[in-house]
Amino acid sequence: MSTQPPTLSAANVALLCLDVDGVLTDGSIYIGAAGEETKRYHVSDGFALRLCAKAGLPVAVITGRTSSSLLHRLADLGIAHVIQGSKDKAASLRIITERTGIRPEQICHIGDDWPDLPILHNVGFPVAVANAAPEVKAASAYTTTQLGGHGAVREVVDMILKAKGVYETLLAEYR
Repeated sequence: MSTQPPTLSAANVALLCLDVDGVLTDGSIYIGAAGEETKRYHVSDGFALRLCAKAGLPVAVITGRTSSSLLHRLADLGIAHVIQGSKDKAASLRIITERTGIRPEQICHIGDDWPDLPILHNVGFPVAVANAAPEVKAASAYTTTQLGGHGAVREVVDMILKAKGVYETLLAEYR
C-alpha cells in the first residue's frame, strides 16, 4: 500500500468506478419512521464527478445496497452507469466493461470494505479511502488522505485529472 499518488497509473484511467456507502457517503444510513432511507453526500465529491464529465472521464457506480436517494443523486450528477443491489461485484464490473468497452486495467475503483475486494483485485488503479478496512488498503495502489464521504472521491479525481494534464485547463474555467 502506498500513500503516494501513482501518477503513471492515474494517467491511464479511462473510467472511474465507485462504491457508495463508505466512499461516496460517510457510511451513515438514515432511516425515517416510515422506513424511508436517506444518505449524506459531500458536495466536493459531487463537484469532482461533474469535473469528470467535463473531462470526458466516464463514471460508474457499483453498490451492494439499493437506494432511491442514490438514484436521485446520481441522476443529478448525470451518472448513467449504475448497478445497485450487486451481490457479485466482480460480475457487476464485467457488466460495466461490456457496456463501456473499457478494459479493467483502465479502471480506477474506489472502495472501502471487503465486498470491494473482487473489483480492487481486477482493476488497473485500485484505491482505498482513508478509513477503509485494512484488507482493502492492502489491495490498493493508493489510499486517500480523506475519509469516505468527506472528500475522498474529490482527492482521487483531482489526482487523475492532474495526471492526465487536464486539471489546470478545467480550473482555468473558474478563474
